[in-house]
Amino acid sequence: MSELQLTGVTVSRGAGPVISDVTLTVRAGEILALVGPNGAGKTSLLESVSGVIQHSGGDIAVDGESIGKRTRVQRSRLGIAHIEQGRAIFPSLTVRENLMLTAGSEAAMHEVLASFPELEKRIDAQSVLLSGGEQQMVVLARAFASRPRFLLIDEMSLGLAPVVFMRLLPIIQDIAASGVGVLLVEQFTHLALGIADDAMVVASGRVSRAQGPARTLEDDPELLRRAYLGG
Repeated sequence: MSELQLTGVTVSRGAGPVISDVTLTVRAGEILALVGPNGAGKTSLLESVSGVIQHSGGDIAVDGESIGKRTRVQRSRLGIAHIEQGRAIFPSLTVRENLMLTAGSEAAMHEVLASFPELEKRIDAQSVLLSGGEQQMVVLARAFASRPRFLLIDEMSLGLAPVVFMRLLPIIQDIAASGVGVLLVEQFTHLALGIADDAMVVASGRVSRAQGPARTLEDDPELLRRAYLGG
């Protein structure tokens, strides 16, 4: 089974570390939810994995091979796709044109659209005219069209109502079920835990003791509360 492994990873910005000593494993076909308060360093951690920024300590590996010195482009070619905060679409392009950027062919694009029936109805619509939820579907579909091995998702719900975000959750589950390992950072904690296999709480720049099967954390609100407070 393919694995993305972080061992003792520390990420620094400016004067010091924003997140320290993170060890985790993302397995093919599984969702690992990384939850915690704002400012805990979750975004910086994802950026260090995809190569947006360099980590300052520890190691990042795919199937046991270190990728810490590889560029963002090289990591992308290894199958690491990163959906960053905000709806990073090309608003002047149609849905079709956005998807073709990574799909490469009409056949590949239509294969991806099988998982996104709502987008198939809007395939020739200019992306700027889509709703927020539809735009996030475009972002997901475009990432999936690149055939990633691992998908990093950072706060996909940002700016969306929970009921809209809930429409995206089954799609994320389907992507994982296709064999993609998903590392999900999300502000709607209980929604993230509801679809994840495993979960970790990050608070004050460190991984809390609250980690393990997502259902265990979901069923223990007091444990989550203490973890968010850094206890």
